[in-house]
Amino acid sequence: HFITKTSPSKRYSIKRCLKLQISYMNDLQKVEVLFERNGVLAINKPAGLPTQAPWDIESVESQIRQQNFHRLFEEALASGETRHPGGFLGVPHRLDRAVSGVMLLALTPRAARQLSRQFERRQIKKTYVAIVESTEALPVSEEPFIWRDAIRKVSGEPRVEVVKTHDSHAKPACTKGFVLVSSKDRCVLKLHPETGRMHQLRIQAACRGMPIVDDALYGSAPMENIRYQPIALHAWSIEYDDPENKQRVAAHAPVTETSLWMYWRDAISSRIQTESR
Repeated sequence: HFITKTSPSKRYSIKRCLKLQISYMNDLQKVEVLFERNGVLAINKPAGLPTQAPWDIESVESQIRQQNFHRLFEEALASGETRHPGGFLGVPHRLDRAVSGVMLLALTPRAARQLSRQFERRQIKKTYVAIVESTEALPVSEEPFIWRDAIRKVSGEPRVEVVKTHDSHAKPACTKGFVLVSSKDRCVLKLHPETGRMHQLRIQAACRGMPIVDDALYGSAPMENIRYQPIALHAWSIEYDDPENKQRVAAHAPVTETSLWMYWRDAISSRIQTESR
């Protein structure tokens, strides 16, 4: 939300920043809405965009508010308002800035409570695909592999590390995965995180000598700007129970048509569709 109590000079600055932000947002590609159902909004988040951010920084939340409440934005500017306009928008989970794919937002408090409870109870199934670096071609198998680690936040830094299980600050992390496609120096993995730790998939892949492609924070090739660099990790699908009728609902977001994914895009879609039959 915007600052509501400011001096006249600061209020002018806020209004000017708002105008610049809206102009900038109009020039960007809109966040794709996959569907809206019973208070749940499923979207396809682009890589490089944070889920949430301060009001003057572009984010998924600001874009969705702009798309849903565009008229209210214009009216707020005209009347001199300094508070973020628009209705309720809950964010029950997040994706890293560098990660693309499907996300769930809540348009009602009830939907927000229901989704948050499902995430806490691990009732929501998340499926990711990742391109990882490898020193050899991994065998494609129908049997899953299991990653179990203890993860803790690195003090004062925006990253995590794997530590021994008896560390009092560590939390357990578990991921089930499959090898979808393999080459001599790259592999495509399908990953189902059973816990939701910070950077879980990124650190678990990296500590096994398979950093996610372009993830310089965890050992891939260094980039000029780690903060904004997209990485080869995509939230492919998410399954949840509808807040109103409890029916199981699945939202899907195919990988993007970018240079990062184009070589593998058809093979990923083909393998996942074959497995779902």
